[in-house]
Amino acid sequence: MSMLTPPGMGGKYRVTGAAYPRMSRKRSRRRIVLAVLGSVLALALVGYGALQLIDVFRGDSPKRNTAAGSKDCPTTSSKAAAKGGAEAASGASVPAAPAVVLPEPASITVNVYNATPRAGLAKAVGDELAKRGFVIGNVGNAPADFDKKVPGTGILLGSPTTDKAAYSVLGTQLGGTTQQTDAREGADIDLILGDAFKELSTKEDADKALAVLAHPVPAPAKNC
Repeated sequence: MSMLTPPGMGGKYRVTGAAYPRMSRKRSRRRIVLAVLGSVLALALVGYGALQLIDVFRGDSPKRNTAAGSKDCPTTSSKAAAKGGAEAASGASVPAAPAVVLPEPASITVNVYNATPRAGLAKAVGDELAKRGFVIGNVGNAPADFDKKVPGTGILLGSPTTDKAAYSVLGTQLGGTTQQTDAREGADIDLILGDAFKELSTKEDADKALAVLAHPVPAPAKNC
């Protein structure tokens, strides 16, 4: 037995010059498990940070995706418009907007009054409106409340119960008029010509305006 061999460690534990037993302590299993968990957590944090950096450089942040979606989100109206465009391109008929029922000029009685210094203006306008199918009532100078006091094109004056569509039909004959009501009970409408009036719209333009009233174009869908 060598002098380096501790007492009681003979046999295979005998220390020689070429080999000797390892006396190190056993590693704690808990420390090993904690070390492994720490390594996994560190790798996960590094990977998450790398993904965030990639999103930043690519510009694929959630806010941007949300904004893009809000601008280009599909709606039922856009799908319907796309379908209608496809049908039009293929030659299929596209349903038109429902027509609006308007009163005929022959059902509208118009009193024409001249609030300007121009002599004979009310009669000339009344005669032209009669040619276009309107029923002409009284013709003459404007009442004192309006005489020389209408700076615009004209005023359409009627009863509070007068059909609003009748104002619209008469309004196609001249632009820039305003609407007012008084205490009358009849359905007739006063056309009071003002200083800015020059002449009626041409019959062609008036007919086009009537067509637009009867067949309104649907408003385009708003972005979502």
